[in-house]
Amino acid sequence: MTSLARGLSVIRAFTEREPNLTIADVARITGLPRAAARRCLLTLERLGYAGTDGRTFFLRPRILALGYSFLSSAPLATILGPVLEGVSRELQESSSAAVMDEDEVLYIARSATKRIMSVGLNVGSRLPAYCTSMGRVLLAHLPEAEVAAYLDRVTLRRFTSRTITDRALLLEELDRVRAQGWSMLDQELEIGLCSLAVPVANTAGTVVAAINVSAQAARVDRAEMTGRFLPVLQAAASDTRALLVR
Repeated sequence: MTSLARGLSVIRAFTEREPNLTIADVARITGLPRAAARRCLLTLERLGYAGTDGRTFFLRPRILALGYSFLSSAPLATILGPVLEGVSRELQESSSAAVMDEDEVLYIARSATKRIMSVGLNVGSRLPAYCTSMGRVLLAHLPEAEVAAYLDRVTLRRFTSRTITDRALLLEELDRVRAQGWSMLDQELEIGLCSLAVPVANTAGTVVAAINVSAQAARVDRAEMTGRFLPVLQAAASDTRALLVR
């Protein structure tokens, strides 16, 4: 099981920003000894999940089969795809769905109409939970003890001058999100980007995901987000709950 855990950590070391890594890079990122990192990389290469140019390693398309296993077996991700397409079609803005995975939000479905972030987002992308609209929706519905443990673990890094990095202020914001049932972020993750998110609950009332709409701050103001976007998102969340019953 240790070998499996090491192999998974090596796979996760590769990102959009660092698609090509040396053995030393992988050892540094994962904290593994160089010899262990080398064995994992060579095994992944032998199985067809990784390739090498002789100096660096990179993931091969076969790695997508691992993610497809989740997408094809997860009813939530399967259901949310068409729901998000409907949201994007009606609002003419990009929409996404995410779940909490460790201390980040993990994108499990997305319908993009245009690229409005400097970093491209796709299924499998990860972002900090504390400064994303979907992350705050998900954090707001966790037990208090889990939120406290999360805040003890993470560093509240400032992405823009608007990012909330004070623990007390963030807890106040999470209380507000929980009470009103939605979260809006105004350029806290990236200048020029606004987003609005609502929770998706199952039939037992447990929040299992969040969906959002993102837009350029120069085009869409707060009033339009809450007046026009929010009802569409809330209806989509309700539709998803009904589909989960089926």
